[in-house]
Amino acid sequence: MVFTTPTPSSIQEAYNLITPYVHRTPLLTNRTLNTVASTPQTPDALVGTPFEGSSPAQPKINFFFKCENYQRIGAFKARGAFHALLRLIERVGEEEVKKKGVITHSSGNHAQALALAASTLGVPAYIVMPRISTPSKIAGTQSHGAEVTFSGSTSVEREAVVAEVQARTGAIFVPPYDDFNIICGQGTTGLEMHAQYLDAVKGEPKLSVHNKAGGVGAGLDAVITPVGGGGLNSGVATFFSDKETKVFGAEPNFEGADDCRRGLDAGQRVERVRTLTIADGLRTPVGVLNWEVISDNKKVAGVFSVSEEQIKAAIRLVLERMKVVVEPSAVVGLAVCLYNEEFRRLVEKEAPDGWDIGIVFSGGNTTVEAIGKLFNS
Repeated sequence: MVFTTPTPSSIQEAYNLITPYVHRTPLLTNRTLNTVASTPQTPDALVGTPFEGSSPAQPKINFFFKCENYQRIGAFKARGAFHALLRLIERVGEEEVKKKGVITHSSGNHAQALALAASTLGVPAYIVMPRISTPSKIAGTQSHGAEVTFSGSTSVEREAVVAEVQARTGAIFVPPYDDFNIICGQGTTGLEMHAQYLDAVKGEPKLSVHNKAGGVGAGLDAVITPVGGGGLNSGVATFFSDKETKVFGAEPNFEGADDCRRGLDAGQRVERVRTLTIADGLRTPVGVLNWEVISDNKKVAGVFSVSEEQIKAAIRLVLERMKVVVEPSAVVGLAVCLYNEEFRRLVEKEAPDGWDIGIVFSGGNTTVEAIGKLFNS
């Protein structure tokens, strides 16, 4: 597979193209969560970890939350879908794309995003979704006029059904994450976050940990995003690759969902993932093209994982303290900052004065019933 490496300039070009079609989502702060993150975990929280018996870390963290749960279709995926479809029309021609239509596979957010982009641009859309997809995501996809076909939950099962539908329709495949144009579209999340952070701390310097250290810096110290297929993380890492900001990834560790972290440890991409983590948007392995970016330690400084209980605890804090509705996949980055002692010790060691950390809330496609089930199980 030939890979054209994305660059910060290609992220800017993507942003210029998709701006008429996507929202500029808000960047929020929250002093309560800053306090929670900057307070040591209890010794009990370290029992059963490599840090058991040692003093818990006490990093200083101020958060800046990029709320892509407020994006069109409720997730950052709208950025990549619009960019990929607009570039496809440029390359193939509007008449041909409208005649054949487009197809993808997704557990929900890319499904809805491509369905929306296709509907907006007058293109037929065929979407393959796992049968276990969240009902609200299925309904959201169908509401944009897409034809939905169901499959098993693994990438192999999804791809087999895609091939069947393509044979019937001739639809053009738009990858959910493993694609140059998808990566560039998702990377616009980082572009917006950077600009919004600079505006925020310029107008209110006390939002930054660096205000007490003699003035705010030239950008966020770190950004952490969820990692599923890797489109968001590789796109954001590409945007920040010419800046001082460190980019990290976050994953659930349930049933091997932390394939990116394990792959980095082993020096080789993990090709298959079978997991039913509550973070349903992160059940896929990192894509080949995304891996080229994420495995470059000059672009991604590390990937950390958290448990299902830690994800639930992070969701509870966001719901109760921020009054913001998010899905489980969206809070894995926050959970890493709050509960992953290895990451917390890294912040403490690297920055005695603390870090301003950007957290991407990747989506908010959940329901009252789904949230209730999380806390009743």
